[in-house]
Amino acid sequence: MTDATTTRPVFDNGVSAVPVRELSPTGSFEPTAPYRLFDLDPCTPVIGAEIGGVDLAQPLTTELHAELHRALLEWKVLFFRDQRLTALEHRDLARWWGTPEIHPFLPKAEIPEVVLLSRGADSPAVENVWHSDVSFHTTPPMGSILRAVHIPGVGGDTLWADMGAAYDGLPDALKQRLDTLTAVHDFTKTFGQQLSADELARRQEKMPPVAHPVVRTHPETGRKLLYVNSIFTSHIVGLPDDESRELLALLCDQARHPEYQVRLRWRTGTVAFWDNRATQHYASADYYPHTRVMERVTIVGDRPR
Repeated sequence: MTDATTTRPVFDNGVSAVPVRELSPTGSFEPTAPYRLFDLDPCTPVIGAEIGGVDLAQPLTTELHAELHRALLEWKVLFFRDQRLTALEHRDLARWWGTPEIHPFLPKAEIPEVVLLSRGADSPAVENVWHSDVSFHTTPPMGSILRAVHIPGVGGDTLWADMGAAYDGLPDALKQRLDTLTAVHDFTKTFGQQLSADELARRQEKMPPVAHPVVRTHPETGRKLLYVNSIFTSHIVGLPDDESRELLALLCDQARHPEYQVRLRWRTGTVAFWDNRATQHYASADYYPHTRVMERVTIVGDRPR
């Protein structure tokens, strides 16, 4: 089925798909059109690309934003080296893609929209688990932009996994089953552990558990994506506890396959921008007790469907 105005495919849920790159006869994924305004160097055949020739501290143009957005949809995570951004410039960059979110729990940098992730001897890293950001919200972020402020001499890499590829790799019978399931996402098992009973109750009233599809459809590409993660997904609705735990463990484990991953070695000034709808990420905690300081802006997204 096609959309008469755009000739793009329209999926059963009404999503009009943005074209994405296709596998060429040589075995590489080709972009839908050349990139004119920057250089793009793929990091793997599946996910991740390094962008050259863009200064993110300068205001974007409409044309540059459109090309960067197409690259984000095609490669899921983009890397920019040698950037020098202030917190305000970081926030303003994110505004090209939507409304920056103010995180309900994490510490802030100079302005509320910028999260400060400072880890070291007195604050060991806790991000070394596969997850997507803030999936416990009704409308989880569409993307996150992370910049390296201070990096240890070695270690502290971040990995991303393509959850569309992870879904594609599942057996067809399991895919059919998953398409009908929903799962509950809840902050309680992570951020809730540091709250008093009264504060936890207050936060739970403001942010109650929310159910999302186990397999969501990307609102722009129409791609099916696994949408459960081990730190925020508590259970699958309607399944016995033991069956829910077993199935969740299997699905969360899909992010661990290297064939679906890209790994970034940070340098001070590196910026990573990822599609939070299509990926999970994992920050390696191998640098303890050295210091790693990052700043992040997340961008409000849509309700998963």
